Amino acid sequence: MADFSPVELLELFQRAQAQFTDRVDAVEPGQWDDESLPGWTVADLVAHLVNEQLWVPPLLAGEPYDLIEGRFPDGTEDLLGDDPFTGWETAADGALSAFAEDDALVRTVHLSRGPTPATEYIFEMTADLTVHSWDLARATDGDTELDGELVTAALVYAESLPADGIPGIVDPPLDVPPSALPQVRLLARFGRRATSSGLR
Repeated sequence: MADFSPVELLELFQRAQAQFTDRVDAVEPGQWDDESLPGWTVADLVAHLVNEQLWVPPLLAGEPYDLIEGRFPDGTEDLLGDDPFTGWETAADGALSAFAEDDALVRTVHLSRGPTPATEYIFEMTADLTVHSWDLARATDGDTELDGELVTAALVYAESLPADGIPGIVDPPLDVPPSALPQVRLLARFGRRATSSGLR
C-alpha cells in the first residue's frame, strides 16, 4: 500500500475498529434480530466481523488458510456468546495486538486467494470495517456518518476492486455522480445506496 505507511495503516485499522465498536455498543437489546443486510440480522453482521478478527492472529503467525478453516465457530450465537459486545471487543483486541507486533506488516499472510502482503490484508480489513459500520448504524438507526479519513482510505482501497465487484463478497457498484460526497461514492462502490443527505 504505497499510499500509506505501516504506522498509518495500523492507525487507520484501530480507528476503524473503534468506529465499529461504537456502533456495536449502541445496539439496543431488541435490535439484534433486525435485518442488517439481505439475509443477515444485526447479530449476523457483528458475528461476521468477529469471525474476521479471530482469523488475524493465526494468519499473521504464518498459518495457512486451509489449516485455520473450521477452527472457529461459524454460528452467530457461538461467535457472539451471551454478550455480543464483549465477544466483539475480545476478538478486536486480539486482532489489533497481532497487527501491532513489530514486524507484523512486513509479513505475508496466506488467504483463500493465495499469499497476500499483510499491508494489503490490514487495508482490506479497514475498508470492510468502515463499510460495515455504516451497515450496522443504518440497521439500528445509529450514527451513519463515517470517519472522513477512513472514508478516504477506503476509497483508495476500492480502486483495487474489480469493476463489477467480487461475487459473493463485494456487490457491484451503483452509479453516482463524480461530484457526490466521498461517503456516498464509497457506499455506492460497495453496492450501497445512501439517501440524499449522503449520510443515512
